[in-house]
Amino acid sequence: MNKHLLNRRQFSVRCAAFGLSFPTLSAMLVAQATAQVLGTGPASKSAAPTVKLPDGTTVPPLGQGCWHLGQGRHPLDVEEEALRTGISLGMTLIDTSGNYGNGRSEQFISHVIAGQRDRIFLVSKVERNHVSGDGIARACAASLARLGSEHLDLYLLHSPVRSAQFSGVVAAFEQLRAAGKIRAWGVSNFNVGQMQDLFRVPDGHRCATNQVPYSLHNRRIERDLMPWCTQHNLPVMAYSPLGGDYNLVIGDRTLAQVGTIHGCSAAAVALAWVIRGGGVIAIPESGSAAHVRENAVALSIALTPRDLQTLDAAFPGPLGAT
Repeated sequence: MNKHLLNRRQFSVRCAAFGLSFPTLSAMLVAQATAQVLGTGPASKSAAPTVKLPDGTTVPPLGQGCWHLGQGRHPLDVEEEALRTGISLGMTLIDTSGNYGNGRSEQFISHVIAGQRDRIFLVSKVERNHVSGDGIARACAASLARLGSEHLDLYLLHSPVRSAQFSGVVAAFEQLRAAGKIRAWGVSNFNVGQMQDLFRVPDGHRCATNQVPYSLHNRRIERDLMPWCTQHNLPVMAYSPLGGDYNLVIGDRTLAQVGTIHGCSAAAVALAWVIRGGGVIAIPESGSAAHVRENAVALSIALTPRDLQTLDAAFPGPLGAT
């Protein structure tokens, strides 16, 4: 497996191997994203893919993460354009947390979703140090105030607490749900044993998702967590689906080759792979509208069995290449 850690600018070097400059490739990807995702291309005849949550709610398999947004990585107007572009292309699930930039991510999002809240599936998180007493309710109220919203569509426990605390956490989430402050709740970074313990407490089975890292570079959940979630009809929400800041997959030669076949970027191939089975929601983050358009092409890519075999060989999972 090629393990070069390249950013998108460095990826232009890879493009040269296929006789394409990065600007040329980007222009091609923008055109394809507009045609395929907005409904004027050959893939537009099929219905947009969705993932079903346990309560029957459907969400797009490709959303937008906001960990670093609103915190100075890019000019605010550039990041706002990126988030709005994703929404326009069907990436209407937006993921944030009360601790991202000490609330600045949520405040940033509030400006983008104002006037179009009904189009958005809004996800935020509560930290483990807020689970005592009425801490979860207070954290939720603070997030809603920063987001300028009356409710969250999904509220997650950001990291595991002791199993003995699960019943209290679930009860607090259920109180928020009954009060209309949240529509559903879930967890993040839980392993199989923790999921089993969660499902043993009253109403624990109401968990809507488990948000965990998952990418071609990080396939560990395929060993046990993903099969468990599939067995319990629980979708996985994949953060860092492109590998994360320090382990990006987009510079890999194999991904570039598959992308050339499909006329798309390596990032789009990597995201298409993550959401390939229908039970995973990927939430890549981008502060660039151009990159968001590249990512959105993943919604219209159908990887072939040969593509999947090629990617398995280059990025073998915990069970080996299949």
